[in-house]
Amino acid sequence: MNWTLEVVVVPVSDVDRAKAFYADQLGFNVDHDTAVGDSVRIVQLTPPGSGCSVVIGKGAVPEMPPGSLKGLQLVVADLQKARAELVERGVEVSEIQVLGENPSPTPDPLDNVGFVFFSDPDGNSWGCSRSRPAPDGFRGNRPPRSRVFSSKAAPEGRAGWPETASRTSTWGRGTGW
Repeated sequence: MNWTLEVVVVPVSDVDRAKAFYADQLGFNVDHDTAVGDSVRIVQLTPPGSGCSVVIGKGAVPEMPPGSLKGLQLVVADLQKARAELVERGVEVSEIQVLGENPSPTPDPLDNVGFVFFSDPDGNSWGCSRSRPAPDGFRGNRPPRSRVFSSKAAPEGRAGWPETASRTSTWGRGTGW
């Protein structure tokens, strides 16, 4: 049986401010922004190319203090380019830090050891690293995500996926949230 991580709830104090940060500054896709009256709002955002989303909101997310989530990790193909994009979008991001020694420094000496760090406006902390993808473009043997992506996804869930897939949320169904 495969177990896949689909959603991480990120505790925030101001949903609009957090949505602007994740969508405008980080470039995450806004999958949906749903309000139920004045007391409940759920915003689901997905990093480009990711099979896992983040959810921010009020009234329907687990009670965690804003800014209490630490160590979220993004992986990119080009760490220098990713850092430059973050700086260009106004994100306060660290310089590239090399943590440890890469046992295989080719083709890129930053593979698996180069990181940048930043936080959202509430202080939830993120890291971003470069990791060379597997020959099939993935970091492991990932199954098709038909439960998450619509039928527009390519056969076997690989070729052209997820750029051509449209997100459909399964978050909250049957969970009581």
